[in-house]
Amino acid sequence: MVSFNYAIKDEIGIHARPAGMLAKAAKEFEANITLSCNGKNADATRLMAVMAMGVKCGDEVTVSADGTDETMALDAMKTFFEENL
Repeated sequence: MVSFNYAIKDEIGIHARPAGMLAKAAKEFEANITLSCNGKNADATRLMAVMAMGVKCGDEVTVSADGTDETMALDAMKTFFEENL
């Protein structure tokens, strides 16, 4: 399992548009990708679970990947977060 932390910079936080894009991107990998923030966890492929976390601007999210392509998945997630959130 590999992970990284990211402080959300988007002033709205993780809202519908980036959450949908995140879920779509996460589905491209075999690894299980999980988000953790403020004591809540969500499977990155589940749009509603990601939105239900209520992540706001400035919150630190831990992104973890576990599986056969975990390194590639984590690199892709890191790029996604830097470009969109």
